[in-house]
Amino acid sequence: MTGPLSGVRVVDLTAALAGPYSTMILADLGADIIKVEPPGGEVTRRVGPYPPSDDGQATLGGYFQSVNRGKRSIVLDLKTPEGHAELLELVRTADVLVENFGPGVVERLDISYDTVRQVNPRLVYGSLTGFGSTWSGESPYMNWPAMDITIQAMAGALSITGTEDGKPVKIGPGIGDIFPGTMLAIGVLSALLEAERTGQGQQIDVAMFDAMLSLCERIVYQYSYTGQVPKPIGNTHPILTPFDVLEVKDGWIAVAATTQLRWEALCRIMERPDLIEDARFRNETCRVEHRAEIRTLLDDWSRDLTRAEVSEKLGGKVPFGPVNDIRDIFDDPHARARDMLVEIDNPGSSQKAIVAGQPIKFSRTPSKVGTRAPLLDEHGAAIRTENRSPATERSH
Repeated sequence: MTGPLSGVRVVDLTAALAGPYSTMILADLGADIIKVEPPGGEVTRRVGPYPPSDDGQATLGGYFQSVNRGKRSIVLDLKTPEGHAELLELVRTADVLVENFGPGVVERLDISYDTVRQVNPRLVYGSLTGFGSTWSGESPYMNWPAMDITIQAMAGALSITGTEDGKPVKIGPGIGDIFPGTMLAIGVLSALLEAERTGQGQQIDVAMFDAMLSLCERIVYQYSYTGQVPKPIGNTHPILTPFDVLEVKDGWIAVAATTQLRWEALCRIMERPDLIEDARFRNETCRVEHRAEIRTLLDDWSRDLTRAEVSEKLGGKVPFGPVNDIRDIFDDPHARARDMLVEIDNPGSSQKAIVAGQPIKFSRTPSKVGTRAPLLDEHGAAIRTENRSPATERSH
């Protein structure tokens, strides 16, 4: 691997989406991710969709490929003395351990931070939980299980997503998993830097609830400042306008001309310079007060145009974008030019898997989607051999 984390070894005990997404980031940045799986494999190995098989054998599913690319797999039964001992041997040569077990599991398996730090005091130990660990702030929900939709609900995201007169709507991507996973990766990198200075590791706790509340930051200050409870307002913005999704002849577009200069530019493009001098729209505050009139004006302008025509008029001049589905994105040159649609192999199938690329770019130590996801225990023998070799003794 060529990324900036080349040489960093991570023991990955995570499953599902939040934890594997976090270690996926580290893998793309060059870390050696040793994915420790139970006998039978991690649960998402059994989740599709699957590509057509050339020989009738099972292939790697899209879910598993997407967030486990670039990792190596070893099977350990942590419930057995042998598996537990092997894990501690991996920890001895590791820089990082990441886990997202449910409440109380690491204690039952005797792999808590207090246990593994005895083997490797430099170890950075990342924990991703639903509502936090006891040491970082005990919550009444500490023992509750957590999923993307329940966290979106409890941390406020659902309360501001949807139309004014509709039911709460979940944010489309699994943001309740993915954002906490991203925050955990930031925590791991910060602790690694600190460990280089001090020679001491530490534990990191990212609660899914906490991460999502931080993502919903504006509802916190809005309520604190005004005493008003923010509600769903569709595609608009509570304190900026125009900021909306408009219908055109062949689909939908998004426009955000919220500053004075961009509002004036939009008025000229619409061939309505008179709106610039209109007292209702003379500044940002006035425009928010008259958002309904602005929406009517924009609808009257956009509904007779196509996406391509609007793009020609607005592209590069005011913040604008077509509402793309994934087929549109596959056809758009931007995503491939930026290495954001990446082909990887899929054993047993002639059909390549395509996964989302790594958005963090480096000038000297490039990040990249390295290899496909591993087959179950594909690297077990090699990892065991490495761990027995004196070369793996880390001299920090």
